[in-house]
Amino acid sequence: MCKNPHSNNLRSTEICAIMKETIFRKETPMDELFQPISQLKGIGAKRAEAMARLGIQTPYDLLYHIPRSYLDYSHPVAVAATQPGEECVIRVQIARKFPPQYIRKGMTIFKAVATDGVSDVTIVIYNNPYGFQALRLGEWYRMSGKIQGNLLRREISAPHVLPDNSKELIYPSYPLTSGISAQVLVNAVKQAMAIVKAKPFDWMPESMRLEHGLLPLPQALEQVHFPASPALMETARRRLAFDELLQLQLGMLMRRADNRTKSAYPMAVRTDLQPFYDALPFQMTQGQKTAVQEITRDLCGAAPMNRLLQGDVGSGKTAVAAAACYFTVRNGMQCALMAPTEILAVQHYHTLKQFLEPLGITVGLLTGSLRAKEKRAVYDGLADGSVQLVAGTHAIFQKEVQFQKLALVITDEQHRFGVAQRTLFADKGGCPHKLVMSATPIPRTLALMIYGDLDISVLKELPNGRLPIKTFAVTGKLRTRAYNFIREQLQQGHQGYIVCPMIDDKDESELQAVSSYAESIQNGAFADYRVGLLHGRMKAAEKDQVMEAFRAHQLDLLVSTTVIEVGVDVPNATILLIENAERFGLSQLHQLRGRVGRGSAQSYCILMTDHVTEECRTRMQIMSRTNDGFQIAEADLQLRGPGDFFGERQHGLPPLQIADLSHDTQLLHEVQETAQALLQEDPDLSKPEHGALRLEVLRLFNRSGENGRN
Repeated sequence: MCKNPHSNNLRSTEICAIMKETIFRKETPMDELFQPISQLKGIGAKRAEAMARLGIQTPYDLLYHIPRSYLDYSHPVAVAATQPGEECVIRVQIARKFPPQYIRKGMTIFKAVATDGVSDVTIVIYNNPYGFQALRLGEWYRMSGKIQGNLLRREISAPHVLPDNSKELIYPSYPLTSGISAQVLVNAVKQAMAIVKAKPFDWMPESMRLEHGLLPLPQALEQVHFPASPALMETARRRLAFDELLQLQLGMLMRRADNRTKSAYPMAVRTDLQPFYDALPFQMTQGQKTAVQEITRDLCGAAPMNRLLQGDVGSGKTAVAAAACYFTVRNGMQCALMAPTEILAVQHYHTLKQFLEPLGITVGLLTGSLRAKEKRAVYDGLADGSVQLVAGTHAIFQKEVQFQKLALVITDEQHRFGVAQRTLFADKGGCPHKLVMSATPIPRTLALMIYGDLDISVLKELPNGRLPIKTFAVTGKLRTRAYNFIREQLQQGHQGYIVCPMIDDKDESELQAVSSYAESIQNGAFADYRVGLLHGRMKAAEKDQVMEAFRAHQLDLLVSTTVIEVGVDVPNATILLIENAERFGLSQLHQLRGRVGRGSAQSYCILMTDHVTEECRTRMQIMSRTNDGFQIAEADLQLRGPGDFFGERQHGLPPLQIADLSHDTQLLHEVQETAQALLQEDPDLSKPEHGALRLEVLRLFNRSGENGRN
């Protein structure tokens, strides 16, 4: 079985027990930091259960429950300078308090008038008698909230209130959960910090900390929770971001080194690929040939291949994967390719059959929608070796599936899989060679983090005969012209797509809904053409039927949600219209655009939006200016950050709580050099001075729930 250096999925309490013995010396016992959170003042059993939902089980966990934002009371503005509708901080004295107003059952409004010495403001508080009573006549307070009313009569509703003499003028705002108020969490964090101040600790060797100009850990933790100034908060954040990135990079590099130590299925260098090249209906590009050489070289090594094949949409990754499969099968071994959707799995199945079955290689398909009899035939073929290559979805790693000799595992669009799914799939073959394919161009900065344990092959050129897609951004005022242009393409015998962001109509939304949209254009603008409908809520068999009809040109125009984002390959499709284009990220728009331009004819993409903000205009200009997915990915990372780059938790990394990969690029380069130097000196982090760091790496990967294993 293929093991991971971080695969022992320890519970938080077990990690704490090890850390108590390893991180801290006997003369400074840290039992208080690792006691149950319920032992803190104000946290009983019920609140401890709520804290657990936030991932907090001990005071040590509290230290790393980082504020998501801050309320800065240090620069109040004059009441007269505030504008209705804006969020601001004011410094005022309570002048008058009015009796409560009982509006209805369950609703009481409390009002007071305050002044900054020049102008008055009305304070409005809802259903909070204790907060209202705490405001004392004649006392000064700092208040944060939205100013309402008008320039003659201003009011501030439900403000956050801080006594004017408070020592802490920058107040943390934490992720919360039901049963845990902001004040309860702040008080708990202060107790955890008191423990740290009494018994300071730091896992980082002093020489490393000084070399990189970093704060001591206790000071960094205090300043990130309760900063004395924005500058100190940023300095503290830099220390903690350095820690987090270093631990992540070390974990990835240690896993990569661990992979290098395993034996695999070494293949024969002299395996002849020429029959495969001769059978292709096209000439491979130089980039494709180079990628094939890199992959086959890895396949012939003693250690298992761990390689990422990264290429822009339409760059020919599947042909490269087919070459790798041919090479593997000619060495008497089996291959499996897993895709995240049935549409993409079926697409790969058809393509691989086209490439490989004429060469005597049997290709099978495994998806959830197959009948039991069809699945059984594939199971039997994989078990006895008569099926040499299988394409499919997660159905491939079900327990019924047994391979005779699985030597090559290919995952497509890897970031779309859950971590555990990829692990189960890879382990089926007893540490097979692994090839990861991605049509999502990833900026090198991000790729080094996400795929730090993989070698990378990149396809940058388009296959011979492909033309760049011409892209136009328009508003709804040009809809008639856009429809006319689509009809021109259809009249020439081509096909097209229209993508909408929603499945069903919603009264409160102006977004184009795919179901009613398809019906509308079939009865209106495209009544003379065959219009199909495709969306994610359809049954797999229905989706397959629609896609087969579109491939066979039994449909002229396909109205779809983003279910066509990856894998759909119909060379005759030359026109794509994306409705409400502002709803999509740049990288997703680029993926959708890649559904056309897959043949030799000139193809077009129309981005339609009436949401013309400055940011939207910038994004549409980027899409219209370039077809280079790597440039687009860099822009997307800058505009939206890595959290949205793949969507919610799709990339399989441990969740970063502090570091920001879109802005910490310089720090990341510094961290990568440090990690490499550290592992050259101490590959297993086994030296006593690195014991605490090794456990911090374990703690970070444990936070992902599945150890962040790719």
